[in-house]
Amino acid sequence: MSVKLQKGQKVSLSKENVGLSRIIVGLGWDEVEQKRHGFFAPKPKPIDCDAFALLLKNGKLTGKEDIVYFGNLTHKSRSVMHMGDNLTGEGEGDDEQIMIDLNQVPSEYDRIVIAVNIYQAEARNQHFGMIKNAFVRLVDARNNNEMCIYNLTENYSGQTAMLFGEVYRYNGEWKFSAIGQGTSDKSIGDFAKRYL
Repeated sequence: MSVKLQKGQKVSLSKENVGLSRIIVGLGWDEVEQKRHGFFAPKPKPIDCDAFALLLKNGKLTGKEDIVYFGNLTHKSRSVMHMGDNLTGEGEGDDEQIMIDLNQVPSEYDRIVIAVNIYQAEARNQHFGMIKNAFVRLVDARNNNEMCIYNLTENYSGQTAMLFGEVYRYNGEWKFSAIGQGTSDKSIGDFAKRYL
């Protein structure tokens, strides 16, 4: 049974799901319909959201190889894999997915940050206020059962990146924390600097 999470809520992944190893982190969003300003105005560019994961050691990012995103689809440990870039966010269900094999995450990593940014947000004059129905959900890859889902319901106008949540180790078990914090970072690299 899936648990609907609220902002700031934490949930145990391993305690409720004995033998859990591989999880799918599904992220989704829809674009708010943009209006043209004038008959001859160009059609607005689609919003290209990019999901990414940061693998942290003691809460810190120690190298760019620990960023899993469309330009680095598989972590060197093979424990975290980005399943591919969706350039438009169109379609039902997850727009992008990140697969995490919890049993394979090297012990020096204690936290995996799950976030999304808008590609070229500043140049395209786009922000998360133009996005609706954003969510992150965790699925048990053994049976495709959704364990939990967090729907982001706040207005994030002016924000160009979003920290959706974190998968982290605590007392020998894996947990997930729903965060939903917007930032004005212009790129994945800018967002990553928060953890240096």
